[in-house]
Amino acid sequence: MTQQDTPAPHRPQLPSGWRRFALRLPIRLFRAGLGPLFGSRFLLLHHTGRVTGADHHAVLEVVAHDPACGSWTVASGFGPQADWYRNLRRLPQTVIQVGNRHHAVTARFLPPEDGSEVMAHYAAARPRTARRLCAFTGLTADGSTASFHEAGRAIPFVRLDAAGHHLP
Repeated sequence: MTQQDTPAPHRPQLPSGWRRFALRLPIRLFRAGLGPLFGSRFLLLHHTGRVTGADHHAVLEVVAHDPACGSWTVASGFGPQADWYRNLRRLPQTVIQVGNRHHAVTARFLPPEDGSEVMAHYAAARPRTARRLCAFTGLTADGSTASFHEAGRAIPFVRLDAAGHHLP
């Protein structure tokens, strides 16, 4: 099946009400200095609104990390229409927080072939979470490496490359 043959995944509705509050609670924890509670599995992304120029934050799961290169890869479960994703498209230079350390980064949007590899590696390390991510985004993954490769072609992945130093 080629990328053109891959059905567009069903994107979940953005949360509202108490679900939105619950999903945004980790932002408050990061901002309160409790980022180390999340270890290196989650990061706080600072991004600038593409229309308003306002500062925004999103907590994202790190699906791959390369400490030698200083890069973190994240996925957009809400697809390319997620506000943070669209904001990074407009202004890819930003700051992330991992634990209590801040890093200046530049966003690189991965092509589907690279996303395929990222998802396959992620699924090998975290099979249950990978299946849940696929179900959440409306993608079918039967647990096989091939199905995760296919799902990875449909999920937008972003690699955040460090500028080479830590910010105070």
